[in-house]
Amino acid sequence: MITWIKFTLALAYLGLNTGCLRNNNATNLAHVSNHNQVFRFSGVDDLHRFLTYSDSRVPLISAHRGGPDLDYPENAIETFQRIAYKTPAIIECDIALSKDSMLVLMHDETLDRTSTGKGKVNRKTLEELKSFQLKDTQGNITSYQIPTLDEALSWGVGKVIFTLDVKRNVPYRLVIDAVRKARAEAYVAIITYNVDQAAMVNNLAPDLMISASIRHADDLLRLNDADVPDTRILAFIGTKEADKQLTDLLHQHGILCILGTMGNLDRQAEARGDQLYAEFVDNGADILSTDRPLQAAQSLDYYIQKRQLSSPYIN
Repeated sequence: MITWIKFTLALAYLGLNTGCLRNNNATNLAHVSNHNQVFRFSGVDDLHRFLTYSDSRVPLISAHRGGPDLDYPENAIETFQRIAYKTPAIIECDIALSKDSMLVLMHDETLDRTSTGKGKVNRKTLEELKSFQLKDTQGNITSYQIPTLDEALSWGVGKVIFTLDVKRNVPYRLVIDAVRKARAEAYVAIITYNVDQAAMVNNLAPDLMISASIRHADDLLRLNDADVPDTRILAFIGTKEADKQLTDLLHQHGILCILGTMGNLDRQAEARGDQLYAEFVDNGADILSTDRPLQAAQSLDYYIQKRQLSSPYIN
């Protein structure tokens, strides 16, 4: 009997320790919470419907580079989580390529500004990139590491919508393959900067949403001529206050308008009051791409409650 008890305890001890080892080896993101669902999309068609303009649409914030702040680096899953805890959000993040062709989240071509690494991202293997720590907005070193796109997509399901800014020399096909592998079509849009890029993404993945730069009515015509359908477009309308004629036209086509408030418009809101974010929405913006996501979200929350707006796709 004593022998059997000792054997059972030994098995339990072994199981606990191998479990701990397995968890520690599996990922360096074990501390990132798998919190409750924010967005409720059963498939990509739900995302299409959610991102189509209607008078009752719920305005959103897009956290530029994921919403970095003190202690929270840009393009870090921990930073994304902080935003997602507090508000339904689009997370804009940047996709770079390592030396061994792994997709990682990094804005700059070099590592120096945002991490403890030095030199170009594309001259480091993933293993090397994972050895560096990320820096916050003040240059303080954090405990967080450079995430892969796969890790971000795995974390993000049900929690956020991603807009992926594909950096120079990163093939769109690789990014789309990663989205397919993660089955992330229902919570991802690909950022493009010209008609040729938008057409390429649409040809490679006609079911994916595309963020396209539309500053004038002619830009929409060129996208239509390139067979990019209105139903797949989010319009980035620039970083100046919205042109009402343009936003009215885009809304008539069912297209949501992303206004880039990062920079000058964020500074205006900080100086004049955060109610300015709601005014941007009143003037035609539907999504605010901002470096002040929590302040903007608070202003939009008041706007949403005042107008009694809701969506079946937001918990």
